[in-house]
Formats: sequence, structure tokens, C-alpha cells
Amino acid sequence: MSKYTTGEIAKLCNVTVRTVQYYDTKGILIPSELTDGGRRLYSEDDLKKMKIICFLRDLDISINNIQDILKEENPNNVIELLLRKQQEDLKAEIDEKQEKFDKLVELNKIISDSSKNGDLDLSSIGDAAKIMSNKKELFKVRRNMILALLPFNILEYAAIALWIVKGIWWPFVVAILLLIPACIITVNYYIKSVKYICPECHTTFMPKKTEMFWASHTPNTRKLTCPCCNKKRWCVEIYNDDFLKEKEA
Repeated sequence: MSKYTTGEIAKLCNVTVRTVQYYDTKGILIPSELTDGGRRLYSEDDLKKMKIICFLRDLDISINNIQDILKEENPNNVIELLLRKQQEDLKAEIDEKQEKFDKLVELNKIISDSSKNGDLDLSSIGDAAKIMSNKKELFKVRRNMILALLPFNILEYAAIALWIVKGIWWPFVVAILLLIPACIITVNYYIKSVKYICPECHTTFMPKKTEMFWASHTPNTRKLTCPCCNKKRWCVEIYNDDFLKEKEA
């Protein structure tokens, strides 16, 4: 089994020799053996323990608390819990950084393209930032719509299959009668959940229900008349923050 000197274990754990000696004096990391000349030697288990101590110190846990943790009947349970919590915190931090990075890349692309065309527009950049920040909420709206209508669609298809196979038509009529109000409720939810940005004057607005319902559209845009500049353009869809505030009120 490998043996490590104070200097070697300090190097492997990226700490100073003085730190290793201090942990010895505090009784946290006692060397497994001493040479005849009084030289400290540490085992593989000591090295593992030192790495755990360093991890706990990185979490700003005091020396006294580390002593208490290591004196527990089963300190592994406490350390495992701390590790899991640290992993969760780091994952959340990574996700947040990745989201910021994606925004920076997208904004940089917009600025670069606009500069090349000689038409850098700060309003457009602001619109792009707003669109990106609303992506998650907009995804939730669309997901909720799909989940809300899914049972009715399954019921409809089952009724069609029953009509074709067995010749029984009335379940299809019942399915349609249930699907119609479900669609109305879902469409109303969708209309209240979204707003649009005019690409001409950058106004954010909510269109009339009838205009929105009949307008040509893509997954992320809809051809609408802006109430501010009165021009009909392909307006970009974003999440309606006011609707969220109404639900929380």
C-alpha cells in the first residue's frame, strides 16, 4: 500500500504543508504511522480523508464542524448529502450560465449582422433579448395546450376507430361535443398568454381575438396589424407577462 509524506499529500490535495500539519494538530487528519525519525506517513485512506476535508472546507464548513461530522457514527451519509446538494447547486449554476451564454451568442449575431448591413438598431436588439427571455414561458404555454387537448384527441381517435370497426357512430358525436368547448377554452388561454412585437415600430401589443384567430401564422410569428403604426406585418410572438401577473394576483 502506498505511503505519502506530508509534502506529497499536500501536493496531491493542492494545499500547503502547513495546512496538513495543522489538521494533524487539530486531530482531524492524524498520520497512520510515524518513522523512527518522527516523519509523518499517510496511507491511501488518509489521502481519501484529506480530500473529503478539503471538499468540506471548500463549502466553508468550519474546522470544528468538520471534526463533528467525522466523529459521526456514519459520516458518509452526511458527506453524501452535502455532495448531492453541491451537485444540484452547480447544475443550476451551469444552466444559468449556459442560458446567459446562449443570449450573448444570439445578441452578438444580431449586432454582427446589423453592422454588416449598416442598419444597427438598438430597438431590434432589445426585441431579440425580450424574445429569448420569453422562450421558456412560451414553451410552457404550448406544452399546456397540448396536454390539455391530448385526452380529447385520444377520445376522438378511439371513437373514429370504433365507428369504422364496429359501425357505432354516437361515441364520435359525444367526443366532438366534448372537444369543441375544450378547444374554445384552450384557444382563449392561448390568446391571453401571448403578445406580439411589431417589426416596424417595435411596439408590443395584444391583437383582437378575431384578427388573431384568422391571421396567417408560423410557429413563432403571426401576420397582424400593429395598432401603433397601422402596418400589417409578420409580428413576433412572445409570452404575455401581464397574464402571469393576473394569475398570481
